[in-house]
Amino acid sequence: MKLYELVKELNISTNGVEDVEISGITSDNRSVMQKGFAFVCIKGNTFDGHSAAADMVEKGAAVVFCERDLGLDCQIIVLDTRELYPYLCAAWFGNPERRLKMIGVTGTNGKTTITTALKKTLTAFGKKSGLIGTCQNEIGDEILPTARTTPEPYDLFELLRKMADAGCEYAVMEVSSQGLEQKRTGPCHFKVGMFTNLTQDHLDVHGTMENYYQAKKRLFSICDTAIINMDDPYGKRYLDEIEIEAKTVSDADAADFYAEDITLGANGVKYVFCDGNEKHNVTFAMPGLFNVSNSLMVIACCEVLGFEPKAVIAQLNAMKGVRGRAEVIPTGRDFTVICDYAHTPDALENVLSAIKNGSKGKVKCLFGCGGNRDAKKRPLMAIAAADNADFLIVTSDNPRNEDPDAIIDDILVGLEGKQTPFVRITDRREAIFWAIRNAEKDDVIVLAGKGHEDYQILKGGVKIHFDEREVVAEALEQLK
Repeated sequence: MKLYELVKELNISTNGVEDVEISGITSDNRSVMQKGFAFVCIKGNTFDGHSAAADMVEKGAAVVFCERDLGLDCQIIVLDTRELYPYLCAAWFGNPERRLKMIGVTGTNGKTTITTALKKTLTAFGKKSGLIGTCQNEIGDEILPTARTTPEPYDLFELLRKMADAGCEYAVMEVSSQGLEQKRTGPCHFKVGMFTNLTQDHLDVHGTMENYYQAKKRLFSICDTAIINMDDPYGKRYLDEIEIEAKTVSDADAADFYAEDITLGANGVKYVFCDGNEKHNVTFAMPGLFNVSNSLMVIACCEVLGFEPKAVIAQLNAMKGVRGRAEVIPTGRDFTVICDYAHTPDALENVLSAIKNGSKGKVKCLFGCGGNRDAKKRPLMAIAAADNADFLIVTSDNPRNEDPDAIIDDILVGLEGKQTPFVRITDRREAIFWAIRNAEKDDVIVLAGKGHEDYQILKGGVKIHFDEREVVAEALEQLK
């Protein structure tokens, strides 16, 4: 692709740079590219790409996009390279986002459940769809690994290109606050933008809840219709502030789509869906009041897209759940093990209270907190666990570059004054083995924090294979 073709829709001056052939595009100075690539200088938290620009030219870069004069003959100076980069990536891949009906879901909790259920529903209606999310990416039936919830711009538009080429009609996407703040979605415009809830998380990135709120708000400036969870106070605030058409959901009756006659159980929820015109019985195989909201969001979105609620609900009623979200791990014993991704105080409270509501025996929660992440939530996680479980096993999660015992020390501050008994076992594998060995009849053991993840990140960023389903199976084998 020629340079002028790449930038023709971007309203920038090429500053007299020759219309050269471009062989590729990157913002990563570690990338190995063919001669003739375009390098975009982006300033990050720890590294400024501008400092590598001259070296990249020596390695064969034909053009450098930058924010200041670097004294290079092939430089193109723009106001904001971070904002420009996804537009360049989209143009490089032929703007595939224009060929897809895009649905974006943002919020602290619920994104994976909603996007997974949406994609399954659309597929059942014969609509080939792609999925971009925390657990994995999907193009129709093809499953692809994912490195982060919202991919970096080049990866995102490459993925959207593959979806478009595969004949996908819809792209269902988890849109993270960090992805929105870093403008990774570029020219993507969403047919529907959905908000689930906002609770404390990612303050290591955003600093304050207000910044976190404003980052997610960006989604509603790039979509046609918003679907807002009215049961969240931040959702009510969005309704007052956004300027696009908005539909609301609630587990009460003051919304466009709401639930009544709700029944909560350990294995799922039942309720009557109402939209002012019709009512239908819903049975969704995921526990907790929050999954009433999640399933309502799916129905509401599909109705906005033109599908009949009755047909959507029939699909939801047949679903078995989502990997790593209140997922029951088979034991063949007289106790239950549930794996859930809950890694925020609110999510932990929600899943534990939902399970406790329908359990016969004790609810025992095994949890930890990630290293190099929001440390303020660590004692709050302990409080949420202690208030909603009968016994706690405090352990490690992904310690990353922190001392796992120091993380646990931070967690245990939240247990001061609490009467809930607990044990401290730093090694997560050992902690799971302990939980299985000491399980009693009718116990429900909740393994919180890892969910769909099949790895653990240890000191120095060392990533090891760690699938809790496998660890549980090994622990059960030892009991024979």
